[in-house]
Amino acid sequence: MSSSLGDLRVVDFSRVLAGPFATMLLADLGATVTKIERPGTGDDTRGWGPPFDESGQATYFQSVNRNKESITLDLTDEADLERARALAREADVVVENFRPGLMERLGLGYDDLRADNPGLVYCSITGFGRDRGAELPGYDLLIQALGGLMSITGSPDGEPQKVGVAVVDVFAGLFATVGMLAAVRHRDATSEGQRVEINLLSSLLAALVNQGTGYTAGGVVPARMGNAHPSVAPYEVLPCGEGDLVLAVGNDRQFGVLCERLGAAGLAEDSRYATNTARVENRETLRAELVRLLAERPAADWAKELSAARVPAGVVNDLAGAFRLAADLGLDPIVSIPRDDGTAARLTRNPIGLSATPPAYRSAPPPLS
Repeated sequence: MSSSLGDLRVVDFSRVLAGPFATMLLADLGATVTKIERPGTGDDTRGWGPPFDESGQATYFQSVNRNKESITLDLTDEADLERARALAREADVVVENFRPGLMERLGLGYDDLRADNPGLVYCSITGFGRDRGAELPGYDLLIQALGGLMSITGSPDGEPQKVGVAVVDVFAGLFATVGMLAAVRHRDATSEGQRVEINLLSSLLAALVNQGTGYTAGGVVPARMGNAHPSVAPYEVLPCGEGDLVLAVGNDRQFGVLCERLGAAGLAEDSRYATNTARVENRETLRAELVRLLAERPAADWAKELSAARVPAGVVNDLAGAFRLAADLGLDPIVSIPRDDGTAARLTRNPIGLSATPPAYRSAPPPLS
C-alpha cells in the first residue's frame, strides 16, 4: 500500500513527548524516522514506569515511538557526533528539543546543516522560545500552570488542576507536525528549506481557543467552573438516581427534546431557559431543576434514552470503558504490532483516516541498541 510520506527521511534528536509524538505521526504516514538516543539509557521515557507492558518496556515510551529505527550516539564523542552530522545533512527533516543553543554548539544547528543541505526542514521545539525564555525549563505541568490552563481546570472551590495527560506536549507535537508538513510542501515546490519553531507556551495559548479569545477580544479573565461551560448550558455533569450523566446540549432544539424526555416540556418555554443565553444566565436554577428530574432514574438509562433522541448525553467512562465503546462503534481503536521476541505492542490507533494512503504500522517501538 502506498504512503503519503514514503520518500521523507527524518532524523529525530527529540525525546520525551512533544517531538517523539510529532515524528511518530510522520512515521505512521510513511516517513523513515531515525531516532537518535543516548547510549545506555536512551530516551528518558524508557525508564518512566510503571506501567510496563508484557515485555517489561515502559508504556510511556511505547506510546510515541512506533515505526522508528533507533541508533545510539554519544554526542560528546567526536566520531559519533560526526555520524549524527552526516545523518542530518542527508535528511529531509531534522527534529530537536534540546535547550536553545545546544545544537548550535554541537555543529548541528540549522545554519550549520543548511549550508550543505539547503532544502532541509529543521524543527525546534522549546518550552518558551529562543528569546528571553530560552533558559526556562519546559515541562508540561509548568506550562499548564504558567499558561493559564490550570486556572480554568478544576472546581471553583478547589485547587487549580492539571489535565490528566500532558496535553501541552500533545498540542505542541500536533502544531509541529502541521508546521513540518507545510514546510515540506514549500520545499517540494521551491527546493527551499526552512526552520520550523514551536514552543510549548504559545502552543497552549493557541489551544485555549474560545477561552483565550474571551480574554483577548472580550477582556474576560475566566475562572475555574468545574465541569460547567462558560458559554453553553446545560453542558456539564449532573447526578442521577444512580451515577452521573454528562449533558452537552448545544442548541435550543436539543434542549427542547431534553425537557420533553424528562417530562418537563414547559421548561423549554420558560423565559429563563428558552435560549442558550438565558440558560447560561440562569444556570444555577436550571441545574437544580435538572438534578431533581434526573433523580428518578439511573444515569445509564437516561443516557440510552436521550442519545436515541439525539440529545448529546452519556455516562463518564474510565479508559477501559472508553476503548470498549470505540470498539463497539467499529472504530477498532487498538493496533497490535508484533516484536521480534514474540510479544506484541498494543497501541492506540492513529486517528487519521486516509482513503488512499492510510497510516501503517510497520514496526513496534524499537529496543535500545
